[in-house]
Amino acid sequence: MIGIAALWISLLLLGGGLALDRVLSDAITRNFDDGMNYVLTAMIASAEIGPDGEVLFNREPADQRFLEPNSGIYYQISGKGHEDWRSRSLWDRALKVKPEHQDDAPHIYDSNQFPGEDLRILERSIVLPGSDTRWMFMVAQARQGLDAQIKTLRSTLFESFALLALGLIVLATLQTLYGLRPLRKVRQEIVRMRGGEKNRVTEPMPAEVLPMVEELNALLAHNERQAEEARTHAGNLAHALKTPLTVIMNAATAQSPDLGDTVIREATTMRRQVDHHLARARAVGRRGAAHSRAEVWTSLEAVERAVQRLYPDVRIDMDGVKDADVRVERQDLDEMLGNLVENAAKYGGGSVFATVGRKGNMVEILVEDDGAGIAEEDRTRIFDRGVRLDSGKPGTGLGLAIVRDVAEIYGGSVALEESEDLGGAMVRLRLPAA
Repeated sequence: MIGIAALWISLLLLGGGLALDRVLSDAITRNFDDGMNYVLTAMIASAEIGPDGEVLFNREPADQRFLEPNSGIYYQISGKGHEDWRSRSLWDRALKVKPEHQDDAPHIYDSNQFPGEDLRILERSIVLPGSDTRWMFMVAQARQGLDAQIKTLRSTLFESFALLALGLIVLATLQTLYGLRPLRKVRQEIVRMRGGEKNRVTEPMPAEVLPMVEELNALLAHNERQAEEARTHAGNLAHALKTPLTVIMNAATAQSPDLGDTVIREATTMRRQVDHHLARARAVGRRGAAHSRAEVWTSLEAVERAVQRLYPDVRIDMDGVKDADVRVERQDLDEMLGNLVENAAKYGGGSVFATVGRKGNMVEILVEDDGAGIAEEDRTRIFDRGVRLDSGKPGTGLGLAIVRDVAEIYGGSVALEESEDLGGAMVRLRLPAA
């Protein structure tokens, strides 16, 4: 940033300085030329033809430098067939005249015809009254004074613009360093967090970097939640596997005659527990996907076809919004809906009704059945892992626990209520709309 600012400032000031130098140098040169033109005009105005046909002045030029040899300002009047009339300042020198050159308008140019003295010459061809000769009036002045003024101007411009460039670059440097100072503070805060001194960026920050700090703190909180969830998963899985392993070890130690059946039974329980925790871990991993999106109606239709094959005697009806999308991975949505619809078909009386609707920024999915329903005191604990109210039908007691865990991972919820229309149980699943 500092390098780009320095380069841009230098280019702008260089371009501006060159333009200003040209304008001011031209102004000084024009002023110099105007002075010579004034002298030439005065010479022409006071010139006349004498009795011998030579040109003369009816009044001498007022500038006394024309009388001082080598003074740096000269005049000369030349005519074909006539002797040159030169100012005393030329002494024994003469200005070069091109006979074939004619200038009806003033013509100005630079010349180095005098060694060591650069000249600026203004000339004009005039025909004076009483003469047929074209007289060449010439005024010359040394460029030393003009060049000195231009040199002083350029030196002043260079020093001024160099100082201005230095000041602007220093200002840009200070502004950049001061502007990036909050980022260095954020870096120091991260170093402290890595060293265990703190777990959040707590230093006050300017408004320009505050959104970044808030997002950083949110990311840290998100990572902490994921780490805590991972620890909880590990602890829950260890706890779930501890009991079956103890049963197997006790049976093996006691050389129980039904050891094989015990191992098979407890290994099945362990596998179901592992499947449950893997499903929850997959949901946690997919939760951070920015493009998680699933069509509720499409998923519900797929679940309806699958459950219908398992329970052909059960009638499953669906109604509601057909274009609702949720911010959930399709696989997880299928698993939640599959558990709910299958439970309704398994424990209901033969009729299942699913309704899809929107409520604010959430999508609500109601799954009702015409079974015996669930007592109010059991509607909370039935979501715990392994809890089953009807042990007469096959199952593990993990279905509703999976639904609750996955729904909460995505920011949703699930609750059990009583169905007013069918008289059985109603599960209200709420998920964030996409």
